[in-house]
Amino acid sequence: MGHATRCIPVINALLQANFEPVLASDGSALLLLQKEFPFLKSIELPSYNISYPKNGKNLIFKLLRQLPFIFSVIKKERKMVSQLIDKENIAGIISDNRFGVYSKKVPSVYITHQLKVLSGKTTFITSKIHQKFIKKFDECWVPDVEGIANFSGELGHLKNHHFNLKYLGILSRFKTKKLESTYDLLVLLSGVEPQRTLLENKLLLELRNFNGKILMVRGILNNTDEIKMPYNFNIINYLLAGDLEDAINQSNLVIARSGYSTIMDMAVLGKKAFFIPTPGQFEQEYLAKMLAKKLRVPYAKQDEFTLAKLAHLEKYSGFKKMTSTVDLELFKLFECK
Repeated sequence: MGHATRCIPVINALLQANFEPVLASDGSALLLLQKEFPFLKSIELPSYNISYPKNGKNLIFKLLRQLPFIFSVIKKERKMVSQLIDKENIAGIISDNRFGVYSKKVPSVYITHQLKVLSGKTTFITSKIHQKFIKKFDECWVPDVEGIANFSGELGHLKNHHFNLKYLGILSRFKTKKLESTYDLLVLLSGVEPQRTLLENKLLLELRNFNGKILMVRGILNNTDEIKMPYNFNIINYLLAGDLEDAINQSNLVIARSGYSTIMDMAVLGKKAFFIPTPGQFEQEYLAKMLAKKLRVPYAKQDEFTLAKLAHLEKYSGFKKMTSTVDLELFKLFECK
């Protein structure tokens, strides 16, 4: 979902530059983009259907076992893309971490903040595999800033590389608004199952004695299950970008996963946050630790979070407000060929 949300400002910039984007994705990410851009044509791509271990352990080995299926999906993507280029008169491709969505017929761009893919002892291997895919594209766009003030650390900044690399700056669909404070705490749930539900249950238990008003956004699009709400909770399944933007602006504190798109959103809105990385996801764990070391945002492991942990917030600065813009000059790549 994070990959889809950070594509929203890119899609808006393409529209501003008088391009007509064709959306292509699958699952919840496709549903989100269709809700945000109901007037644009959308196409369903084959799903990678990546599954994750319940306890977060042995993640990399489970992912490696799924590689044959992933490569079969990439092959299907390549075939679909080749057909779509002619059918839809495609002038260029922008792929956010879809390995097979590129073509030699038109300029192709890859968006990622993970030039280095952390996977524990196999980091060298996973990074080399990812970099091999990146080299198939004409350009690689990294949603981050250069220099020590960056947000992706060693993930998005390599000492040596052979890519046509461009840094986009912070990429977020949100903007700051001067709104009255409505919520003492906003809980943003996201990510893969079963970890999303495990965190939801954990927070419903731990935050029952929180002294203040809480809004919990569950981050699910097609679930009608009712939850017994504590008196101070307001729980909703999903918010469109505009409503979520308001909710974050109206909240004093945000609890969320330390996914990179969430970090960029918090940076643009200048929020105080508390991160709980998804168990077993090395990227989120690294980002949470890096930001805590810089005294920006505290974090806790999922099974170690308690209400008392929020007391640590006073030691951290939170995010300073930043601006998210997409340089329209980037799109000249699609006009010159």
